[in-house]
Order: sequence, then structure tokens, then C-alpha cells
Amino acid sequence: MLPNLSVLWVIFFVLLLTFVVDRLLLRPVLDVIRKREEAIESAGELARRSATEAQAATAEFERKMSAARAEIYREMDEMRRAALGQRAEIVAETRAEAEAAVASAARQLQAEAEDARRRLDAEAQALGAAAAERILGRKAS
Repeated sequence: MLPNLSVLWVIFFVLLLTFVVDRLLLRPVLDVIRKREEAIESAGELARRSATEAQAATAEFERKMSAARAEIYREMDEMRRAALGQRAEIVAETRAEAEAAVASAARQLQAEAEDARRRLDAEAQALGAAAAERILGRKAS
């Protein structure tokens, strides 16, 4: 028994339709899906690379910031030491000036005291002589 000719036509059209649908619809859709998957994977890889680069840049930034902070702290310490040195010099100079002024004042006071003693001795001599003259009624020798 031979199959009916219409069955053969149906099989032919089904095969033709399968071929046409595969070529005109399924392959382009599958190509678009594949390209989207590749684009997504590419974007994911780019995002991972960007994240890695960002982490590296952040680490580099932190390293440079730490180095800059250390440099600033070192410079501040040097400035503090220099200021302390200047302060010590100023204190030493001021102390020397004050000691010189005290010594000068002490010498001047000593000189004035000696001068006052001489004057007092001279006045005491003169008063003694005047008192002796008055008591004795004549000039004492």
C-alpha cells in the first residue's frame, strides 16, 4: 500500500517550513541571543578588570597617602626640633643677658656702696673733727 500523495505533500511542506523557519527565524534569534551572551560576558569581564584596577588604584592611593602623611609628620617633627633649638638659644641668650645685667648692676651697686662708704668715712672724719673741736674748744690735730 502506497501512501497517499497528500501525505507526501504535507511531509514536503513540513520539511520546507522547518528549513525556512530555521534559516529565517531561529538562526537569527539564536545569533542575537549568542551575541547578547557574549556582550554580557564581555561587560562582566570589563567590570571585573575595572574592579581590579580600582582596587589597585585605591591601594596605590592609600600607599601614597601614607607616605605623604609620614613625610608631613617627619617635617613637622623637624620643625618642632628646630623651634625647640631656637627656643633654647633664645633662652640661653636671654639668660646670659640677664646674668650680664645682674653682674653689671652688682658691680655698679658695689661701686656705689664703696663710694658711699668713702663719703661716709670722710663725713665721719669731718664730723669727728668738728665734734672734737667743739668739745675741746680748739682745733684737734
